[in-house]
Amino acid sequence: MSLVFKAEKLGKWYGNVLGLSDVTIEIGPGITGLLGPNGAGKSTFMKLLTGQLRPSIGSITADGQPVWNNTSLFRRVGFCPEQDAFFEDTTGREFLAGLLALSGMGEKEVEERAGRALAFVELLDAQDRLIRGYSRGMRQRLKIAQAIAHEPEVLILDEPLNGLDPLSKRKVIRLIKDYRTEGRTVVVSSHVLPEIEALTRTIVLIHQGKILAQGDIPYIRDLIDAHPHVVAVRLDEPRRLGALLVRDPSVQSVAYGPEEGLVTFETRQRDRFFGLLPKAVAESGLDLREITSPDDNLQAVFDYLVGK
Repeated sequence: MSLVFKAEKLGKWYGNVLGLSDVTIEIGPGITGLLGPNGAGKSTFMKLLTGQLRPSIGSITADGQPVWNNTSLFRRVGFCPEQDAFFEDTTGREFLAGLLALSGMGEKEVEERAGRALAFVELLDAQDRLIRGYSRGMRQRLKIAQAIAHEPEVLILDEPLNGLDPLSKRKVIRLIKDYRTEGRTVVVSSHVLPEIEALTRTIVLIHQGKILAQGDIPYIRDLIDAHPHVVAVRLDEPRRLGALLVRDPSVQSVAYGPEEGLVTFETRQRDRFFGLLPKAVAESGLDLREITSPDDNLQAVFDYLVGK
């Protein structure tokens, strides 16, 4: 059975800067997604989970044992950081072999584990190439390989999909899902909701160092759908479009300007509104130029939830 992490009133600050505040949570087997905008505290929480940081206040334990300065736990945890930290003039296999050797493994075991990890992330064909020549997707997969090479029970992944092309994202998502077998614990962070949705139904919302909510996808979706969406439309006759839609119950407010040809709608029923908008434009013969949703992003959703 994999480790179960428990944080109780956990806090971490850097001088006068708050990194994490009053976090109480339990994380067990399966995939848990940490969702929050950049700077929300996700990386700080992951470094506390992996024993890289000492809590300023509160506690974090794994199976009842304190995580900080507990070397017996470190072998059981694999960590994939957001930033690259490679020896660029080594090959992929040399990099993995060096890290495994530092763990005290013999030469034969090092070779076997390095080979298995490289095969798992589909890098065997590139194992003898210098890392400096790896693409962004290959580098991300190599970071995952070094996190799993010692076959840990727990895998902690900090923004593993950040900056990847769609094909590389699909590969990494599949790798992460494959790793959760045999009751393992996986914690993965992202600031993009669809990425977390592709990985798990268990989500923890983090903002400004605090946990706003935690639960499954339907619950989190309900919170996000309650957020009022702003939709900006640029066209030749903005007031005419506003008059056509203002009476619909999906529209909460209508505003014009400040730029010429711009009308802005606020709605809490986004699906209904986007069903009405093209129909109104088509039937009235308006010359539509652009539709944008300036606050349709995670930061706006979190700001809304914080202000509730």
